[in-house]
Amino acid sequence: MDEPFYLPLADEASVFEAAVTARLPVLLKGPTGCGKTRFVEHMAWRLGRDLTTVACHEDLTATDLVGRYLLSGDETVWMDGPLTRSVRSGAICYLDEVVEARKDTTVIIHSLTDHRRVLPIDKTAEMLHAHDDFLLVISYNPGYQSVLKDLKPSTRQRFVSIEFDYPDVEAEALILTTETGVDEETAIRLSRCGSQARNLRERGFEDGVSTRLLVYAGHLIEQGIPARRACEAALVQAISDDVDMQTAVRDIVDVIFP
Repeated sequence: MDEPFYLPLADEASVFEAAVTARLPVLLKGPTGCGKTRFVEHMAWRLGRDLTTVACHEDLTATDLVGRYLLSGDETVWMDGPLTRSVRSGAICYLDEVVEARKDTTVIIHSLTDHRRVLPIDKTAEMLHAHDDFLLVISYNPGYQSVLKDLKPSTRQRFVSIEFDYPDVEAEALILTTETGVDEETAIRLSRCGSQARNLRERGFEDGVSTRLLVYAGHLIEQGIPARRACEAALVQAISDDVDMQTAVRDIVDVIFP
């Protein structure tokens, strides 16, 4: 597997490696599309660890993570879920956007995040002790917090927390040239679009244009799509259905790509 490209913006890699050495669970928090998932992929490659990623959603149950009995011919066999497989094998288990999961789902990870490092499997009456190399990583977007979807203090305080944000214009331009192959001038212009659109958060726009969307725009440009049309498809239409918000972002694009 080739090294997943990731541009360090601070000391996040050092903190992550220290947490791995100390066998501490890690919480990544930051806006959508800012590089949290890519960071985990990069660190897994760098450490030579297997990575299991679970995209959490509102229907995700504890059974989905831990495992279930399945029919196989005339017998019923136990099938480990992704969390259990990671605990057994010593992989990194990454629960992406963990606040999207049901509240009872997050409770099952508590015993894996303290000195016990065990996973109780009620259906098999097994108390599974984590492999020495097992690491639990979760992520969430603080911008989406609400009364119903928030990370409880009882869960949050079990993790070492690493905060992410969007890169500055120069760093983001380097990411865009590396990821998409666009020339430096185009990359800087795209990054300026993202930076200025993020200022719209003061007008109620939750996240702004993510680095991920800018990468999409860069790929379209590299495939021959004119820059303004690429930005219309990857930025303007992708970020919101609100006409006023679309108009505001489109105006930014029109100024930067006249």
